[in-house]
Amino acid sequence: MITMRRAPELWHRLDVTLRDLLLGVLLLAGSLLPVLHSYGTRIGDLPNRPFDALAVVAVALECLPLAVRRRWPVVCLALVSLGFAADQLRGYHSLAGTALPIALLSVGSHLERRRRATALLFSAAYVPLAIALSRFGSGETWDGFLTFYLALAFAWGIGAWLRSTRAMEAERRRRVAEDTRVAERTRIARELHDVVTHHVTAMVVQVEAARYLTAAPERLDQTLAAVTDTGRRAITDLRHLLDLLNPDHGGAARTSPVGGLDTLVEQTRRSGQPVEFTEEGTPAESSGSADLVAYRVVQEALTNALKYAHGSRTSVRVRHGEGEITVKVSTEGSGRRAGFPAGSGRGLAGLRERVDVLGGEFSADSETGGGFTVRARIPAASTS
Repeated sequence: MITMRRAPELWHRLDVTLRDLLLGVLLLAGSLLPVLHSYGTRIGDLPNRPFDALAVVAVALECLPLAVRRRWPVVCLALVSLGFAADQLRGYHSLAGTALPIALLSVGSHLERRRRATALLFSAAYVPLAIALSRFGSGETWDGFLTFYLALAFAWGIGAWLRSTRAMEAERRRRVAEDTRVAERTRIARELHDVVTHHVTAMVVQVEAARYLTAAPERLDQTLAAVTDTGRRAITDLRHLLDLLNPDHGGAARTSPVGGLDTLVEQTRRSGQPVEFTEEGTPAESSGSADLVAYRVVQEALTNALKYAHGSRTSVRVRHGEGEITVKVSTEGSGRRAGFPAGSGRGLAGLRERVDVLGGEFSADSETGGGFTVRARIPAASTS
């Protein structure tokens, strides 16, 4: 047994032609009821005529073409108009005349091409109908004919408005989808930049140092082991990134970085960067995106320290406060440049945007003596 809840769903599953045919059949049945004869649309003042075989044909011609009102709206309007003309000229004045404004609304709503030509053609066809009604003895004035024409034009206008509204909604959805794709591509680019740049920078620095350790096999072995470990961490982080981008990849994706800040700082130290790390407070159980953004801020700052002040003392301070995370990474300017080309600034710009999205504050300033400091205040209440 079909429940009332499922009835609308089943109705919308039906083909539109079948649904519109049902509308036409119901209108046809109502028009043939004797009690409703001569109570329909009336244009002109011709005397009422009893229903006969021709009346049934006229009513059917008005109602049944509604089945194709969405697929072939012009065909529907042409057939309905012929039935309406016969209905009025013969004086049946049936309820089926209601099909004419429905057909006009459908043309305005569903016709995609040659809309102006169609409007002019059917407007011109209205003139012979008015003349014929007048010659058949209609007492309707030209003002009355004009008023009826404006009512029909109003039905067309409602359909045109529905069509434009539907088109604007489709365009809005297209733009939202496009903006979503752009935002997703931007997010992917930022994540790849953060993950790849940091690990590759660490590996380059470690390999560069290994060139000067050929006379110390133990230290060389430690450095090469650090390079291997960094490469493995890069692969792990990239897999984790794939999990974040594709929920079907490898099960449920985690929302926090692999290894955490301790691992990140230790990896930087093994690359030859002296890092002092201080973490205050207790991380919140649910901080939304704040943990990941704080991690990325530290990661980008340490990457820049390796690139442009290798060997300089670097201080990392992370404080978990009530409702926010504050990060400060300071690097002295006494180190040496690791030979990397000048950066594009994309990493810091991406961090600024991330922090701004969460409603926080971000700054990256040069210090006296060539050092630089990165600061961030990240609200921890967002779940974006």
